[in-house]
Amino acid sequence: MLNLDELKFDKKGLIPAVVLDAKTRRLLTLAYMNRESLQISMEKGLTCFYSRSREQLWLKGETSGNYQHIVSITADCDKDALEILVEKDGPACHTGADSCFHTPVWESEDRHAFSLEQLMTLIEGRKTEKKEGSYTTYLFEKGIDKILKKVGEECTEVIIAGKADDKKETVYEIADLTYHVMVLMIEMGISLEDIHDELAGRHVIDHKVKQEKMTE
Repeated sequence: MLNLDELKFDKKGLIPAVVLDAKTRRLLTLAYMNRESLQISMEKGLTCFYSRSREQLWLKGETSGNYQHIVSITADCDKDALEILVEKDGPACHTGADSCFHTPVWESEDRHAFSLEQLMTLIEGRKTEKKEGSYTTYLFEKGIDKILKKVGEECTEVIIAGKADDKKETVYEIADLTYHVMVLMIEMGISLEDIHDELAGRHVIDHKVKQEKMTE
């Protein structure tokens, strides 16, 4: 682990800290820390920052209850900035928004951001606000049996493409399968966070098993 003496605080004794959601990797906020607030953060496992306007320490969530539980703190290559991954109890922004970054400034007409969260929102919208001619809406209207049938068909297509050692076709079929599985998730009220938590739990178990085997 890096010694705190190796970090490069600025002339005011501060270092910028970029805070991200550990589950989604969404940027939550940009704040500043001094050595004391960083040490408090490490001791408590909660983000503690230094307010440049008030010139004092502030523990995130102390008044709102929206604590940020630290998963990891990582320095950049120059050791003059920090990345902090957190599991949050509530909104990161004082406005009540999930992230402090929610005011659009500019967006490319040619390039578009994509995330599984955005796709899930789009799919859910096709269920709650049915759109004529939408394949997704059609699946929801047909119901669980149709959705499960499509998931099964896409599983078979993935197997066929993988067996043929066709990477491009396999990627295509996995994308199809992923989409239909997400439709199934929406139909059953399963969130991406549910899947994340299940996989994270398995990772912890797997890590413990590996440690036990190493000590045998």
